[in-house]
Amino acid sequence: MKIEDLKQLISSNLENKTQEFKRVFHGRGNFYDGFNFLTVDSIDKILFASFFEKVDEEKEIIDFLEKIAIEFNFKTFIVQRRYEEKAPSEIIFGEVKSEEVAIENGLKYSINFSNKNIGIFPDMKIGREFVKENSKEKNVLNLFSYTCAFSVCAIEGGAKQVVNVDMSKGALSIGRKNHHLNNHDTKKVKFMPYNILKSWSRIKKEAPYDLIIIDPPSFQKGSFAATKDYEKIIKRLDDLASKECIVLSCLNAPELDTNFILSLFSENAPSFKYLKKLQNMETFKTNNEDKSLKNLIFEK
Repeated sequence: MKIEDLKQLISSNLENKTQEFKRVFHGRGNFYDGFNFLTVDSIDKILFASFFEKVDEEKEIIDFLEKIAIEFNFKTFIVQRRYEEKAPSEIIFGEVKSEEVAIENGLKYSINFSNKNIGIFPDMKIGREFVKENSKEKNVLNLFSYTCAFSVCAIEGGAKQVVNVDMSKGALSIGRKNHHLNNHDTKKVKFMPYNILKSWSRIKKEAPYDLIIIDPPSFQKGSFAATKDYEKIIKRLDDLASKECIVLSCLNAPELDTNFILSLFSENAPSFKYLKKLQNMETFKTNNEDKSLKNLIFEK
């Protein structure tokens, strides 16, 4: 793939842009030869490009993206350099508020471009849609909740209660803000700033849960490694689950395939039957589906 092809692809993907958060170029799936270092997102009036490696073509790509941003009436163009320490963002033109808002399926999420991860992962959109569609009157457990996007979808979908658990108090405070942005009654939402692996008794107090979401980082130094810690969560499911509980089991680790999760359930939670794998979004193209995001559905 050549730079001219990249220009045409991004322009084509922007032709029907709306306020919705949309990935308009995804190189991380290694589908486009030579551009696995780049992602480009349309976030309402903001064009946001992330470079995951330092490459010779960086300036050339930024220059043509700036022209595209102007052509498609973006008010702001931001470049993030993920390969640098703390992944700094540079405003190429326009202005950025301390906190902006991303819109997905009509719901609002607070985002902040001064953070390495801006506050919502767009590849999880289909997972969030599943949660919204399957939350009515349910008691929902959201493990590794981060900024509580799943929780927002669950409450929007009519959940009876959502329990969010994450070590980061800062992320949970943004989660509370996300609910307020969407005019939700937060009396139905609990925020637990705990290390999940050390807090099962507290989490169990709100059980039984009808829908459990497991969306951990593949690796977080000192707190979680999917290779050895994911099974510790699966082993607890029977203690936490209602009689007809649904589990959304997520993993975004290219080195671990779908069978990794299937085996964990088979060995540690055999009462849960595998139903299906949620299809990933067309905008997140990959040359190996099993190395990309895995969203698996199980039912007790």
